[in-house]
Amino acid sequence: MSSRDLFAPFACLMQEAGLHPLQVEAFRRHYGRLQQGDRGTLGRAGIEPVGSLLHLDELPAAGEGLRDQVVVLNLNGGLGTTMGLTGPKSLLELRQGLTFLDLLALQVQHHRKTSGGRLPLILMNSFSTTRETAQALRRHPHLEDQGLPLELLQSRVPKVQVRDLAPVRWPQNPQLEWCPPGHGDVYLSLHCSGMLQSLTRQGFRYLFVSNVDNLGAVLDLRIPAWMHDQGVPFLMEVADRTEVDRKGGHLARLHDGRLVLREVAMCPEDELDDFQDIRRHRYFNTNNLWLDLPMLEEVLTRCGGLLDLPLIVNRKRVVPADPGSPEVFQLETAMGAAISVFQGAQALRVPRSRFAPVKTLEDLLAVRSDAYELTRDHRIRLDPERQAPPRIRLDPEIYRTVEDLQRHMPWGPPGLRACSSLSIHGEVTFGQDVTCRGDVEILAASPWRVPDGATLSGSVRKP
Repeated sequence: MSSRDLFAPFACLMQEAGLHPLQVEAFRRHYGRLQQGDRGTLGRAGIEPVGSLLHLDELPAAGEGLRDQVVVLNLNGGLGTTMGLTGPKSLLELRQGLTFLDLLALQVQHHRKTSGGRLPLILMNSFSTTRETAQALRRHPHLEDQGLPLELLQSRVPKVQVRDLAPVRWPQNPQLEWCPPGHGDVYLSLHCSGMLQSLTRQGFRYLFVSNVDNLGAVLDLRIPAWMHDQGVPFLMEVADRTEVDRKGGHLARLHDGRLVLREVAMCPEDELDDFQDIRRHRYFNTNNLWLDLPMLEEVLTRCGGLLDLPLIVNRKRVVPADPGSPEVFQLETAMGAAISVFQGAQALRVPRSRFAPVKTLEDLLAVRSDAYELTRDHRIRLDPERQAPPRIRLDPEIYRTVEDLQRHMPWGPPGLRACSSLSIHGEVTFGQDVTCRGDVEILAASPWRVPDGATLSGSVRKP
């Protein structure tokens, strides 16, 4: 059977779903690479390490010239399934009844009031998050007068069966036949929706893109001001890799001098040690990106709307939580991979504080605690007296979901401002006004309730 015949059922599915012809064409190209055995790998022989980079602290202060030319786009397509949620992760409560989405909306409102700039906010939703996000945004009517849609809808693509490269059929839940195409879809979605053309027509020059769950991704106008002065079309914020970042994507340089983002899925299996060498590959992608919008429009026009981004082939199950369900390929791209597409693209070192994602229950416990503070401009940041957040380990058999966390901490998190680390083994429920100091390890052989007002330090063992 020819490659065209193999792809025909995918094309029919996507056309029936009402997807744009360019989105169908993008998937056809990725599917063709998959057929040819392309797994998107990039080995050591094809790259070089990146040396010293300019740091954010070295940039000059920004003037007021760009206050009306910047747009914020947040990636809001994820569900909080790893925390036991069934809805958009951005609607998870963080502090004082405020969600990720609330904080973002309030930050935009604060910036508009203090700078006088218009600063539109765009949320890139998936088919899984669009409805509930729209309902939640009704709490923030000030966002409705920005003259641009609040939503950019991410595309979706069929999952591919590993055994025969055919479309997945899953009548029990047809939604599971589809998957997001990765956040590299942001460029195609901007183009196909007409959003990019609307932005440039209205005089917007720079787009700041980040993940909605990254509390450190706040607007800093020094960056677009420097880009404007230097003529930089694309900028990636990177931070220094530490031991905890060994498995994450890193920045490298191709032999022709272009920067490239290499994800772990792109690394040959026999080169994982090299991939995880944080002394050789020193920087990781924070997924905070800055784009020159007219330049993006020019590049997309030149390539017919389709950026040639490296393919990422993720091997998963139709039902992610069911190891007995059929294996599938999910064909994706990463938005940071576009750094190799733009001539003159740059990377900028930023402090670790600009990368503060809430990915786990441990992260959530930390940001809900007094180790972090809520500022007047609606940011959640680490307490200024701390150098790093507390290291937290929760018993994975007890604390699996947000509901588990809340049930075992009905009065909220214990005080962690003076806590270096907290490790909990066994079922522990915290009373009111509990404080942890220094390194705390709790080992409970049976369910134990920490008394109200208790101060914990060192090793605490309960039979």
